[in-house]
Amino acid sequence: MTTNELGAALLPVAQMDMDTRARFIVRTYLHLFGAILAFVILEAFLFFSGLAYPIAVGLLSLPWLAVLGIFMVAAWMARGLAHRTTSKPAQYLGLAFYVVAEAIIFVPLLALAEVTAGGVIQSAALVTLLSFSGLTAIAIITRKDFSFLRSVLFYGGIVAMVLIIAGVVFGFELGTFFSVAMIGLAGAAILHDTSNVLHFYPEDRYVGAALELFASVALMFWYVLRLMIALRD
Repeated sequence: MTTNELGAALLPVAQMDMDTRARFIVRTYLHLFGAILAFVILEAFLFFSGLAYPIAVGLLSLPWLAVLGIFMVAAWMARGLAHRTTSKPAQYLGLAFYVVAEAIIFVPLLALAEVTAGGVIQSAALVTLLSFSGLTAIAIITRKDFSFLRSVLFYGGIVAMVLIIAGVVFGFELGTFFSVAMIGLAGAAILHDTSNVLHFYPEDRYVGAALELFASVALMFWYVLRLMIALRD
């Protein structure tokens, strides 16, 4: 790649012509919806095939911190492929790897929801979809730069991880208020990621942009579902 080509590849799509910006946004959201559809199909396969419950038992038999650690390493690897390589197959591999990792780590929570709170999965999905749509509309209509939320997400993520680790180590339950706070953090992540799509991503990184949006949507779905299960008890 020449110096001029490299510069063009790194140029934010917001600085390009309207057709290029529109094409990038459409590609990003098509890949996001594709990732969500793949997640749903994977979960349906795992549950209808009977594999979900053995996977749930297997994951729950492991120390939860080990499961989280494995997931975080997998997420780091997937993001590296999606963001740091110019190879489209590698970017798609990163997105696919991340979707599979999310599908597996969601199995115990979805199994719990199916057994103890019938219908709550659909309700949580609807709430997540409506929240995502509303936050996306805010970011697009206002055209505001929400990159200032990066520090909120960084420090909020650290606090959340410390609380999760403390809960596992000391055996206390992170209750309703924690779930509500994490839903708020996921909402901030959606605003931040949508703003990045509109303002900062280069034209060739729509796969990585879709991965980040998918990660934020999955985070919100996790804690909306967790909250609804808790409220059913």
